[in-house]
Amino acid sequence: MALTDKNKGPGFRELMSSIKKGKFSPVYILMGEETYYIDQIVKALENSVVDEADRDFNSMTFYGQDSDIGRVIGCAQQYPVMAERQLVMLKEAQTMSQAKSQLDKLSSYVAHPNPTTVLVVVYKGDVIPATSSLIKKAKDVDCVVFRSDKLRDYQLSGPIMDYCASKGIGIDEKAVSLLCDYIGNPLSKLFGEIDKLIVAAGADVKRISPELIERNIGISKDFNTFELVKALSKKDYPKSMMIVEYFSRNPRQNPGVMIVATIFSYFSKLFIAAVTRDKSDSSLMAALELKTPYALRDYRDGLRYYNARQALAAIHAIREYDVHSKGIGSTQNEYELLKELVFRIFAGI
Repeated sequence: MALTDKNKGPGFRELMSSIKKGKFSPVYILMGEETYYIDQIVKALENSVVDEADRDFNSMTFYGQDSDIGRVIGCAQQYPVMAERQLVMLKEAQTMSQAKSQLDKLSSYVAHPNPTTVLVVVYKGDVIPATSSLIKKAKDVDCVVFRSDKLRDYQLSGPIMDYCASKGIGIDEKAVSLLCDYIGNPLSKLFGEIDKLIVAAGADVKRISPELIERNIGISKDFNTFELVKALSKKDYPKSMMIVEYFSRNPRQNPGVMIVATIFSYFSKLFIAAVTRDKSDSSLMAALELKTPYALRDYRDGLRYYNARQALAAIHAIREYDVHSKGIGSTQNEYELLKELVFRIFAGI
């Protein structure tokens, strides 16, 4: 999740809210692998710090590879021209030669920033080490350090529901799972697909359903990894094989590597659930890092049909699938191997 680095300060929502209210920090350091949140903050600052009529003289943007850090500092130390404040932005800071050591030169400015300047440093794809003099100094003063880490697949459901809520539309749990499984990261792509769904739904539709996704993105609501895991959890062999057969006829939308990664994740967590002594909902949700009781249903089903040994056998079979899918010890295609994997899971071998 995107978080600030200073004393676990304001997250993305709070930061955007403060910007919209005109409450600005003198320095923003925005960094990390997940660029969506960074881009949204940059856009908000560009639209809010300086009035549009004053931007020609009071809004300056530098780009890392072509920038001199001394010139950036010099501009930040100047005063705005007939305006309340100015915006100085260093984008693509990660492309500077010896970027991290160059950015450390900003620490002296950060210690005593110009109160009429909002300085923004945008560092994408990585983070500036907490041990750097810039970050250390930033933590000691009135400065925002925002770290936007890439989200794992199991962390995507919250941002999806939040994004839909921000657009005034609801979304079904199954629809969330479909988007997580078939779209996934990065968030810019994921949210772009949600925007398309909202447009396709029209003004009268207030909720994204699996049927809406099926019609507009081409993901089947009945034949997908979500339904395969559900069938496996209930040991429904005919349905499991029917879904795998559908996958084999639609390989572009259903790559084997993604399918098996989802199955592996399920049985890995099912094994944890099987060996967890306290099987109350709250205990299992904590152990499996689940956000809602709804997400626990497939694991509850799985616990009725698989013990710890059988879950471990499934994990072993999945690892063998991975080896064979790379052409080691087998010449079968990935979907024939997937059928064999399903058989082995049900057989417990």
